[in-house]
Amino acid sequence: MRMFFAAEWHDRAEHINVTNPFNGEVIDTVPRGTVADVDAAIATLVEGAKLMRNMPSADRCRILRKTVELIQKRAEEFAQTITLEEGKILAESRLEVSRGCETLEVSAEEAKRITGEVLPLDAAPGGAGKFGFTLRVPCGIVAAITPFNFPLNLVTHKVGPAIAAGNAVLIKPAGDTPLTALKLVECLLEAGLPPQAIACLTGPGSELGAAICTDRRVRKISFTGSYDVGTAICRMAGVKRVTMELGSNSPVIVMDDADLDRAAQLVAMSGFANAGQVCISAQRILTPRTRTADFLDALKPRVEALTIGNPLDETTKMGPMIRESDAVRVENWIHEATSAGATLVTGGTRCGTLHAPTILANVSPSQRISCDELFGPAVAVTPFTDFDEALALANGTNYGLSASIFTRDLDRALRFAREVDAGNLHINWGTQWRADFMPYGGLKDSGTGKEGPRYAIREMTEEKMVVIH
Repeated sequence: MRMFFAAEWHDRAEHINVTNPFNGEVIDTVPRGTVADVDAAIATLVEGAKLMRNMPSADRCRILRKTVELIQKRAEEFAQTITLEEGKILAESRLEVSRGCETLEVSAEEAKRITGEVLPLDAAPGGAGKFGFTLRVPCGIVAAITPFNFPLNLVTHKVGPAIAAGNAVLIKPAGDTPLTALKLVECLLEAGLPPQAIACLTGPGSELGAAICTDRRVRKISFTGSYDVGTAICRMAGVKRVTMELGSNSPVIVMDDADLDRAAQLVAMSGFANAGQVCISAQRILTPRTRTADFLDALKPRVEALTIGNPLDETTKMGPMIRESDAVRVENWIHEATSAGATLVTGGTRCGTLHAPTILANVSPSQRISCDELFGPAVAVTPFTDFDEALALANGTNYGLSASIFTRDLDRALRFAREVDAGNLHINWGTQWRADFMPYGGLKDSGTGKEGPRYAIREMTEEKMVVIH
C-alpha cells in the first residue's frame, strides 16, 4: 500500500515489509517515509486545518458517519487485515472493527455538542454590566501516534475526536501494523474528508516521530505506547498539548468472599486476550493465602483451554505475539521468576512467536514479571494476608491504568475505589474492559489526559474567554 500526505497517495523507492506474526510471511509493503515527507505533510495539513476549522459541525458529523458506513461494508476485509498484520484471532479482530465504528459514531455525535459556558462576571468586583462566555476552537494539527495492538480502534480514538473537533490529523501508525490505518484513510477520503486535512505516514518511528513531535506547527500530540517512548515524546514536544496513554501492570484483587469461578473466568479473559498484548491486561493477581490454591484450581483449566495457533483458524483461542523478540522477552521473564522461587502452574513454553498461556504462583512483588509491564500471555499470582496488604500490593507500582477487585463486601469495594490509584477501577470484573465513550486514562506513569470522544475533544480544542464590556 502507499502512504497518504500532501493530498495525494505516495510511493517511495524504499519499502518496509509488513509481515504476518504467525508465520513470518510478507503480506504487503509500505513506503519508508522520510523527514522531508513529514515536512510536506504538515505544510499541507496547515491548509487543511483552516478548512476544518471553518467546516460546520454538521458536515464533520456527516463525514464521520459516512466513514462508519464504509467501514461496515468492508468489515470482514478490515478484520482479516487486523488479524494478518497484528496476530489477534478473528473473533477479536471482528470485535475491534465494530468498536472502531462505535468510536467514530460517538465522535460524530460529539461533533454537535462542542459548547462553551456563560460566566457570571457580575460576581467579580467591577464586573457589573459585563457579559462573559467561553468558546472552544480546534487546536489545528493533531498528531496521532498509535500502537500495534489495536490498529483500528486506537487510531479511531484519536482520529475521530480530532475530526469532530475541527482539526487536521497526521497519523503515524505502528510500523508493524500500518495497513489498517491506511484503509481507514481510504474510507475517510471516500466519505468526503478534505484530502488536505489528513495524512498517514509510514516508516521508522524514531525518525518520523521526532520530526513530528518537534514541529511547532503540530499543536497536539496524542500518543499510545510505552512509558519510555511517551517520556521521550514529552521532552521533544515543547509547549503543546499532549495526551499520553502509557503502560500498566494491572492488579486484580480476589477477596476471600469472592465467587472464585467467576473471578477465574474473568481473569482468564482479561489476562490473555490478544496474547496479553493489551495495556489493561490483568497481570498481577492478588489472592488471600487461605484461598490461593482454590483459585489456582479454578483458573488453571480455563487457561489451559486457550488453544494457540493460526489466528485465522476459527477454533484458535489465542494467536501469536507481534514479534518473536517479544515472545522471547516473556519467556525470559518467566524463567527469571521461577529461578527466584515462583512456581510454574501451567504454560511457560514458546515456539517462535507463539507463547503458551502461563500462570505463575508465589510471585514476589519485586520480581520483574510483577513490577514491570509484561505485555504478554502470563499472569503472576501473589498471596496476601489481609485487605490492607492487598491494597498496598495493588498500589505498589509506578503504573496506574486499570485495577479490579472481586468481593461481595460493599465497604471493601468502595475502599478499593477510593484508595487504589488507577484511572479505571472495576468491581467484580476483570481489568480489561472499556466502553469506548467513557473517560479513559491512567494515573502515575500510566499517562496524562483522557480518551473517549467527548473527553478527547476537550484535549483537542483550545478554550477562549470572551468578555463583552
